[in-house]
Formats: sequence, structure tokens, C-alpha cells
Amino acid sequence: MYAIVRCGGRQEKASVDDVLTVDQLHGEVGSTVTLPAVLVVDGSKVVSDPDELRSYQVTAEILGGAVGPKINMAHFRNKTGYKRRLGHRQRYTQLKVIGIAAASRGRTSRGQGRRTSASKGEG
Repeated sequence: MYAIVRCGGRQEKASVDDVLTVDQLHGEVGSTVTLPAVLVVDGSKVVSDPDELRSYQVTAEILGGAVGPKINMAHFRNKTGYKRRLGHRQRYTQLKVIGIAAASRGRTSRGQGRRTSASKGEG
């Protein structure tokens, strides 16, 4: 079983016990995060319907931080003496996927909890 999850503007393939490297997330080492699923494949069953995907949860544990390769940049303007050197290192977070499961709660209709036009005036 695996899932395609959205994290940091990108989509990653995740299965249980995989270690993902995603853009930096704020959180303590050892805490868990829930990632939204875009697609779930369980054997021959493929789930891509957004209504069904709401019931799936992909949980991951934060292992720690990581940094990407150093990127060096140089700005130079000819005949003016203008020289600048810049550097950048992207910060990442490593996640270990600990579970992909369908939530056990019952289905709720989409309209529950919303105010209707008749009830807006009351109050």
C-alpha cells in the first residue's frame, strides 16, 4: 500500500517506513504530522476521489532537520568593480511514514455545521 501525499507544494510517494525529505516543517523531533493524500493505491484498488480521500490519513514522525547542497552565486558587472558572492542552503525536514489508514469515523454530509440563509437573521 502506498499513497501520493502533498507536502510543501510538491507531491511525494509514501509507503509505511519510508523516509521522506520535504521542505522545512516547524515541529519538535519525535512529534507526528498528518499529510493530505492525493492518491491511495492498495493492491489493485486505486482511490483518487476527493470525497473518499478525506477518510484516509497519512501520519509521519519528524526525524530531524537536514540541509541541501550549498549553492554559490556570483554577481559581476564588467568595468565597474562590482563583485558580490552569495550562497544559499535549503533547509529540509526528514519524515518517517508510520501509517496510511482509512479513518474509522462515520461519513458526515458536507452541509453539516453550515448556517443556512434562514438562520442568518436569527440570533
